[in-house]
Amino acid sequence: MARSGALNKPADVFGRDAEWGALANFATSPGAGLHIGIVRGRRRQGKSYLLRRLVRATGGFYYQALEEEPVQALARLGSELGRHLQLPSGRLALGDWTEAAAALVGLRTSGGGPTVVVLDEFPYLLEHSPELASVLQLAYDNARDDRRTRARLFLCGSALSVMSNLLSAQRPLRGRAALDLVVDTFDYREAAQFWRISQPRIAFRVHAVVGGTPGYRDLLSTLVPRSLGGFDQWLLAGPLDPASALFREADYLLDSARGLTDRALYHSVLAVVAAGNTTQAAIAAQLGREQRAIQHPLRVLDETGFLIRAEDMLRQRRPTYRIADPIVRFDQAIIRPDTARFEERRGAEAWAGAQDRFSSQVLGPHFEELARAYVRRYATPDTLGGVPTRVGTAVVNDAAGRSQHQLDVVALQDQPGQRSARVLLLGEAKHSTAARSRPDVTRLEQIRDLLARRDDLDLSQTQLAVFGAGGFDRALRDEAQERSDLMLIDLDNLYGAE
Repeated sequence: MARSGALNKPADVFGRDAEWGALANFATSPGAGLHIGIVRGRRRQGKSYLLRRLVRATGGFYYQALEEEPVQALARLGSELGRHLQLPSGRLALGDWTEAAAALVGLRTSGGGPTVVVLDEFPYLLEHSPELASVLQLAYDNARDDRRTRARLFLCGSALSVMSNLLSAQRPLRGRAALDLVVDTFDYREAAQFWRISQPRIAFRVHAVVGGTPGYRDLLSTLVPRSLGGFDQWLLAGPLDPASALFREADYLLDSARGLTDRALYHSVLAVVAAGNTTQAAIAAQLGREQRAIQHPLRVLDETGFLIRAEDMLRQRRPTYRIADPIVRFDQAIIRPDTARFEERRGAEAWAGAQDRFSSQVLGPHFEELARAYVRRYATPDTLGGVPTRVGTAVVNDAAGRSQHQLDVVALQDQPGQRSARVLLLGEAKHSTAARSRPDVTRLEQIRDLLARRDDLDLSQTQLAVFGAGGFDRALRDEAQERSDLMLIDLDNLYGAE
């Protein structure tokens, strides 16, 4: 952040140090010409919040597009430019997007430095004026050698497929954007701090429902729970209340995503994935379709950010799918199977009947995800014996035993120029009230022995990790004290306790 010293992060921006640094550096970048940056991410992540504060800090110009006709959009942009420029007429007449682009690129700051210009909700403009990307391409090319131009244009949007395609091959802005910033959700530790929850067991449950999306906190009028006993009341007064905006948030997200034409099909795919069917074959079987018939919806849900496609860490061409957003998973697992009772305000009754689904389809998968996030972000190289280049899941075949073993956490360190990869960690993650015990370690040891037969893996210093939400029995804790290759990690550890 060497150039952003004059653009200190505002006090009302929580976290986002890396994101603010990237925006500030781009906004103050030296050199003449038009510089274009892309800012993208799901709704309610705080993209607009950050950009408005960047504009405030630099004296730049901010315009948020609406769903309206091009004539109206140009007129409203002209009015906002007129106010920004303090024109006597109050508006700037814009005949087309070429004139609009010239006006935006030509904006100047009083100090003569770079001028920040933000076009927020950019996909709305492309929807009715697809030529705008080419117009900006021409403006960029024309301004390349113009030393009077020092505009820093941010194009921001929540339609992930649209925004990511802006820089794809053969698109007008390909090779012309110097910044491509994804504003993602807070990770689970940041989310706990943002929600001001100090108890890991409560923080975990809240995160399993709403994830790390900061905008959801403003949609809830109820205070966050301070005890496990208050969690049910918080749910029933908030996410499970049909009067709450969060109650239908998953539907809103699907409705706002471009390219999802067959809503029933996409909801069905999400439902079967939420129920634990994570392979293409299993998803197709649950839907009663051939595998090739669901390849398109799986690809679209991946591109629009509703599903995460993850490759098996140890076997090629064996991808699995999981729901990306906890609020969507919670909706599919808890609300949609019993919508009528929730809408009839029999929420306590419906919630009581959803406990098994909440445990198996929400808390279980979420605990596994947090275990992987811990290894990826918080486990130290000294603990792992190296820095992982890949963290994910895997299925290990046992030909002799005619069985398969699911590994919840696998951390690999690829070695450039070598055929083998180092296996830093093999882990099992279980969310249950039962304390984990010796059989969990025995299973990991058996899997390690199976993998040791492969000549493309180095398991000489592999750590075994048992993640247990319910803790560990005394015998296993004592064993871990005597071994250097065994890690025991509970919720307190996941959230930072040593």
